[in-house]
Amino acid sequence: MLKYILSIVFAGVVLSACNDELDKINKNPNATENPLPAYLLTGTLKQGADLYWGADNNFNSSLLFIQQWAKIQYTEPDRYDVSNTSFTSLWDTGYATLITNLNTILNFSDEEANANYKGVALALRSWVFQLLTDAYGDIPYSEEGQTTTPSYDTQRDVYLGLLNDLKQAQSFLSTSGDAIEGDVVYDGDIAKWKKFVNSLRLRIALRIADREPELAKATIEEVTADAAGLIDSNASIFQLTYLTSPQQNPAAAWFETRDDYRVSKTLVDLLTELQDPRLPVYAQLPEEESVLQYTGAANGLSNSDANNQGFAKTSKPGSYFLKEESPAVIFSVAEVKFALAEAVARGYISGDAEALYKEGITASFNQFGITDATAISNYQAQPLIIYDASNYRKSIGIQKWIAFYMQGLDAFAEWRRLDYPQLTAGPATVLDGETPYRFFYPGTEQSLNGTNYQAAVKNQGANLLTTKLWFDAN
Repeated sequence: MLKYILSIVFAGVVLSACNDELDKINKNPNATENPLPAYLLTGTLKQGADLYWGADNNFNSSLLFIQQWAKIQYTEPDRYDVSNTSFTSLWDTGYATLITNLNTILNFSDEEANANYKGVALALRSWVFQLLTDAYGDIPYSEEGQTTTPSYDTQRDVYLGLLNDLKQAQSFLSTSGDAIEGDVVYDGDIAKWKKFVNSLRLRIALRIADREPELAKATIEEVTADAAGLIDSNASIFQLTYLTSPQQNPAAAWFETRDDYRVSKTLVDLLTELQDPRLPVYAQLPEEESVLQYTGAANGLSNSDANNQGFAKTSKPGSYFLKEESPAVIFSVAEVKFALAEAVARGYISGDAEALYKEGITASFNQFGITDATAISNYQAQPLIIYDASNYRKSIGIQKWIAFYMQGLDAFAEWRRLDYPQLTAGPATVLDGETPYRFFYPGTEQSLNGTNYQAAVKNQGANLLTTKLWFDAN
């Protein structure tokens, strides 16, 4: 079903701005004149997962910044030697494709798209805006889709707007409402979409917690009291499960023809120290038979030094992630459990922060097929793992970083917010010992939306990788 719908979506649904004459000249007899919400939904879910899980925003940027992957050759991105053309994918696809498609669904009449379609579309649009503001900071939000030169909203206003949008999305969604089609994540199960909406509100509430603690507290109280619940089982994980080529997992597609990434030494060394059972899932043993242990590659090296580590002597990402059908996980049970643990630690809700922290670790293990209760218990009993109530940021931050493996954009955001694990820039990096804190705005914004771009830079700070964003208060 997914392959059939995707073939129609990518062959027939092209949303672009053309004048009347070009429309006539370029008329495609095979195109869908009036796109259906089901096809738009399928296309958005697939393209959104690709955007989140693929090279540009994941393993060629955010996974390097947070030192979960490293470059073994062509190390410029791992040394932060990049330009404002390096981060156009998230911006261009996020706005021109995903948000445009979702706005189309939201603008349909009730006869063209029922309330559940619109609830799902608003939830997904909120997720895309969250990724954009997490990465860039101030972004076009309130005027997006209304003008070709939209003003930038402050990051604070974007997050607060998204919390309101998600409340509206929840009001649209009804388990007794009309069915939806084209849903290749939850197969039209609206109860699961309602869990996703609440979980996304929980995520955003913690994004603003260091700046707007009262609003964060009120939001988390509200979502945890909602009978719709949160993502709470592997069955309700928000993920897209890929098919075989050409609709395969982006990491699998990359490694079919390229060999320029390894698992980071930072991650491998930590998991080795912790005797973490996820290490054989996250990494492969090196191909060189004489190397009998998992061996990460160092981040931030020159090309020659990176090459000299040895292609066959360093660990590639685990085969679990390089299969064609491997899922792109976007929201996990582990993230929810760690978020609830933090909410308790902050005094926002009642509960047992340590128990929720342990549930987060267990959920991450289970996600990767590790279910042995004794192994999990022994892991959690280690001195380096035991929950430290006096420094919840460290305990939760490190375990959340591990659990977020391969979810580079959100791992990058949470690492900046919680400040753990503490990472050191590699020896050949070009930011004077600093690590990145954001993506560059695309160069096209300066040329095509210059006035609003300049206002954003004046408000937020220079368009540099080292400029900290509003949510990153510590």
